[in-house]
Amino acid sequence: MKKFKSIYLTAFGTALLLTACNKQLDLKPFQSVGQDVAILTSTDVQITLVGAYNRLALSGTYGGGNFLQPDLMATQTIIDWQGTFQDLSQMVAQTITNDNGFVEGMWLSSYQAINQANNVIANLDKVDAASKASYEGQAKFIRGILYFNLAEMYGKSYNDGSPATNLAVPIVLTPTTVVDESSKVPRATVEAVYQQAITDLTDAQNLLPAGNTFYATKNAATAMLARIYLQKGDYANARDAANTVIASNRYSLVTPYTAEFPYPAQIHVDNTTEDIFAVQVTAQQGTNGLNTYYASPDDSGRGDIIVRDNFLAEFEPDDQRAAIYTEDSDGILRVGKFSNVYGNVRVVRLAEMYLIRAEANQRLGTAIGATPAADITTIRNRAGLGNVAAVTLADILKERRLELAFEGGFFLHDAKRLQQSVGALPYNSPKLVFPVPLREINANSALVQNEGY
Repeated sequence: MKKFKSIYLTAFGTALLLTACNKQLDLKPFQSVGQDVAILTSTDVQITLVGAYNRLALSGTYGGGNFLQPDLMATQTIIDWQGTFQDLSQMVAQTITNDNGFVEGMWLSSYQAINQANNVIANLDKVDAASKASYEGQAKFIRGILYFNLAEMYGKSYNDGSPATNLAVPIVLTPTTVVDESSKVPRATVEAVYQQAITDLTDAQNLLPAGNTFYATKNAATAMLARIYLQKGDYANARDAANTVIASNRYSLVTPYTAEFPYPAQIHVDNTTEDIFAVQVTAQQGTNGLNTYYASPDDSGRGDIIVRDNFLAEFEPDDQRAAIYTEDSDGILRVGKFSNVYGNVRVVRLAEMYLIRAEANQRLGTAIGATPAADITTIRNRAGLGNVAAVTLADILKERRLELAFEGGFFLHDAKRLQQSVGALPYNSPKLVFPVPLREINANSALVQNEGY
C-alpha cells in the first residue's frame, strides 16, 4: 500500500498540494491536503484554475507532447529523426515500451491538470457570483480536451472495433484528496471517455463568454467539439460546430501564411486573429515545447526533426505554405512553425474550422455555411493559390494535410480515422496505441494493460 500511495499521489495529489501555496507555512504532516485546508476563498479557486492552465501548458500535454508524440509515430515517410532521447526514438520506430518516460509524463501531467480542474468544479460555491460560470466553463474545457487527448493516445481509435467495449482511460470527476482503495479507478471505455469530453465541452460552450482574453472561450469549446465530432465520424455535428465558430466572425485568417507563426527575435507574441485557443508561452514561464525538437540550434532548438524533400514536393509551386519549411545555417530543412522559442502553442485555429466544415459538407452532400469548394478556395487563397470550382474528398484531405502539418498530431489521428496505413503498420495496429504506464499498472490493480504490452 505504501508503494501505491507514493505513485498515485504523483498523478493526483501533487496538483492539490500546489493549490495551497499561499498556506505553505502550515506544515502539517499530511500525506494529502484536505479541500477545507487548500481552497477556502474565491481567490484560492482562481489560483487553482491558473494552476490547471499551467499544467495544461506543460511540455508533456498541450504545451507540446500532445502534438509531437503522435506525429513522431506517423511521419516515417516525411521526416528523419536524429534525436538522442531513446523514449522518443521508440515512438519513431513504433516500438514503444510500457516504461516509456514520455508516455508516463503525458499521463501524469494530464491527470494533474484534471485534478486541479476537478478542484475548481468542486469549490464553485466559494467563487464570486460574477466569476462562477466562467470558472466552471474553463475548468470543464481543460478537463474535456485532456480526456479527449487521453482517449486518442491510450485507447483504440473510435472506428477500430467497438468504442463501447474498447478501453481508454479512467474517468475521475471529483478531486483526489485521500488515497485509498476507492482511488483505484478502472479504465472507462472509449465511448465513455469521448462522451465525457463532449459533455464537458458542451457545458463549457454554454458557460463561457465569447471573449476571455487568452483563456478558454465559448468558441474555443465549440472548435474542440468540432474536432472531436470529426474524429468520431459524426459529420453533421462536426460541420455545425465548425460553422458556428466561423459564423461568429470573431476570427480571421492572417496573411501571409507564415504570419500565423511569428518569429520576432525570440520574444513572446500575443495570439493572432486566427488563433481560437493557444497555450501562452513567455520567457518567465518557460519555452515552447515544440521548439525544442522541431527548431534548429539556430533558433534555440535541438534540431532533432529533419523534413524530407518529398514532403515539400507535395506543395504546388506557388503554395506559400511551403515557405514555412526553411533551411538552417547547415542547409538542413526544418519545420519553421516553432522557430520562436517563446511562441504560443496553437491548439486550434480558424483554418481547421474551414477544413472541418468542408470535409463534413462534402461527406454529407450539404453546403451548410458554404460549399466545400468555397471553403477550400478560402484556404488556398490565403496560401497564394487560385480558386477551385469543385473539389473531391481527396482534394480536401490534401489541403488539410498541408495546412495543419505538424500542429496537432494530425498525421496519426487522421490516418486512424481515415483507416490509412501508418508507415509499415495498419491504422489499427496495437503499436499505434500508447501503453498504460507501467508505474500506473503497478499502483492501480484495477487497470488493464493495452494489447501488445
